[in-house]
Amino acid sequence: AVPRVLNVNVGVLGHIDSGKTALARALSTTGSTAAFDRAPQSRARGITLDLGFSCLRTALPPQLGPGPGELQFTLVDCPGHASLIRTIIGGAQIIDLMMLVIDVTKGMQTQSAECLVIGQIACQKMVVVLNKIDLLPEGKRQSAIEKMTKKMQKTLENTKFCGCPIVAVAAKPGGPEAPESENPLGVSELIEVLKSQAYLPSRDPSGHFLMAVDHCFSIKGQGTVMTGTILSGSVSLGDNVEIPALKVTKKVKSMQMFHTPVTYAMQGDRVGVCVTQFDPKLLERGLICTPESLLTIHAAIISLKKIQYFRGALQTKAKFHITVGHETVMGRVMFFSPAPADFNEEIQENVFDFEKDYLYQEEYLSKDSNSLEESKENDQAEVQLPRQQWALLEFEKPVTCPKLCLVIGSKLDTDIHANTCRLAFHGVLLEGMEDKNYMETFLPKLKVYKLKRKEGQVERVMDDYSVLGRSLFKKETNIQIFVGLKVKLSTGEDGIIDGGFGQSGKFKIRIPDGLKPDTKMLLTVASKKKSKAGKGDTTKEDESSKNELAQPVTVSLLFKRYVFDTQKKMIQS
Repeated sequence: AVPRVLNVNVGVLGHIDSGKTALARALSTTGSTAAFDRAPQSRARGITLDLGFSCLRTALPPQLGPGPGELQFTLVDCPGHASLIRTIIGGAQIIDLMMLVIDVTKGMQTQSAECLVIGQIACQKMVVVLNKIDLLPEGKRQSAIEKMTKKMQKTLENTKFCGCPIVAVAAKPGGPEAPESENPLGVSELIEVLKSQAYLPSRDPSGHFLMAVDHCFSIKGQGTVMTGTILSGSVSLGDNVEIPALKVTKKVKSMQMFHTPVTYAMQGDRVGVCVTQFDPKLLERGLICTPESLLTIHAAIISLKKIQYFRGALQTKAKFHITVGHETVMGRVMFFSPAPADFNEEIQENVFDFEKDYLYQEEYLSKDSNSLEESKENDQAEVQLPRQQWALLEFEKPVTCPKLCLVIGSKLDTDIHANTCRLAFHGVLLEGMEDKNYMETFLPKLKVYKLKRKEGQVERVMDDYSVLGRSLFKKETNIQIFVGLKVKLSTGEDGIIDGGFGQSGKFKIRIPDGLKPDTKMLLTVASKKKSKAGKGDTTKEDESSKNELAQPVTVSLLFKRYVFDTQKKMIQS
């Protein structure tokens, strides 16, 4: 049975000044707490600073089931100002349907593109609204709208919103100064389109209760009220809820949904929860949850994808603004991929396998990444990309979030007027590290390895089964740790490091299958020249060492080393 009121959260996103707030105002009939630019600093700037909410009620459309009932659209007015993109990312996780508002006289702008990216990550359906059509001269209005509609269809072609409805409106004809009597254009048509796009969002009351609080205020004699949207689970009167940011647990005294008292609310509902008194200033926004259900983590393993519009490589050791749950903190990344043999293997979603080996990457591998450019130059035409890549995130300060939550990495310090997408990657949090000393306690379990290659030269033949090598180690290196490792000569023989020789970093190599006659000749010729040159005059020496270098026999040592192995063991297959 469909509940009496079905709530659908509609995110109103768009570039600054595209008229989002005016549109929400024109659409809505019931104001909710945070609605319509209430914050004083927001009024002064004329910009929506926080996620404003308001709602619109209409009869339940037939596709959503029979019988009486109302469809309630909660309009989440997301701020469009570039520096405020973090609040949008917060709002995007609770949105069922997105309205992307475009100023018809300007078309796509930087932030409209960023909103589109966030929409693709966090939302299933979209409606595009071309606003401010009152600014187009009446004679040319229709053709200008058609032109912009075509342009938008082209932009959306390669996104998951390909073919979505595009509606033209004027939310506030004449602009903000015009008298209230001016009727908006196209808004009732837009409401019909919204109704046609509404769907029964999959809501699940099971699982831990988690709510994103966007406003908090106290009522004398009652307690403190937190309003927000339930992200998962459900809550009932008398439940205990935890406010992780304040490290306190409070009892639910009463609840309201749009000014109506209720005893129960579940995922997707917008609700005000009243608990025993605490200072509302301590929690303007944040998360509340089932006691002890959230992690507070210092680092995390995530699976991730690069956002295609982000220009430039994603590099290991780089810092990004990481949005996790409702917080944005600075974090450093380290990328890694499956071992090359597993590049094509199906990876199980939403779990991380600590049994497997992973390959360390200097950067996220994508069609345009540097490491692939090099392999192209080396004539490897077919570049292999792994099906899945991961990153280790290390946060500058701990963050509180549920497991498997959405993670977005961005470069918010990029110039906000630069016309580029600042969102770099998105992913899913697979493993959080709650221990402050995760470097010692957790990371050694993570088997990410680097391939190491060292090169040296053969100095001379010792006998048929051994040669002397040099230049592979610095002279202060303890050669003992390398004893027993396999090496290969450039002439093809396999060897084993047998031990040091003298004090200068030279070492003996045992060749179990013996030296090939050609190799022996090569090396004997080289060392003869050398000893002759030693007796002769200097010019000859220069020439002979040139010849000798033309064809030296090199020694290469290949091994894997696990990045987080405290003993720095060298491993050869």
